[in-house]
Amino acid sequence: MDSNPTPPCTAFYDGAHYESQRSVGYWIKMAYAELQRSLDARMHPLDLTGMQWGPLWLIGSGRADTVAACAREAGIDAGAMTRMLDRLEAKGLLVRERCTADRRVVRVSLTDHGQDIVKEIPHILADVLNSHLVGFSHDEAQALLSLLQRFVRNGDVAKD
Repeated sequence: MDSNPTPPCTAFYDGAHYESQRSVGYWIKMAYAELQRSLDARMHPLDLTGMQWGPLWLIGSGRADTVAACAREAGIDAGAMTRMLDRLEAKGLLVRERCTADRRVVRVSLTDHGQDIVKEIPHILADVLNSHLVGFSHDEAQALLSLLQRFVRNGDVAKD
């Protein structure tokens, strides 16, 4: 191991010479768009869009049981989540009920059909991610995951 590692660079980009196609942000956006396209295609047989599986997964995995919790966990506003849940409820995948103790709280739960659909989601997610990781070694995939996690943590620190 090198006893004198090169210190990390603090400025990768120069605003005077910025090129979007050489930007990490650009490629993260492109990767996200490709994942969404793949998920849309793979979720289509379940009559879901690439975005609709998220709330179902949150509810089915026990991470959210209210409209507000779904919105918070998904990182979208409550109004947008309500509209998405409207569509999922119309498809017979979930039901909403007002809490009797606090009428402002709307609880969500999966129907039997919704539970069946949720069982398919992890298999589709794994297939889509695996298809995007074709040609990566195990170590490369782990390095990518680690680097993205650090990238996100750095953004969290910058918010403080």
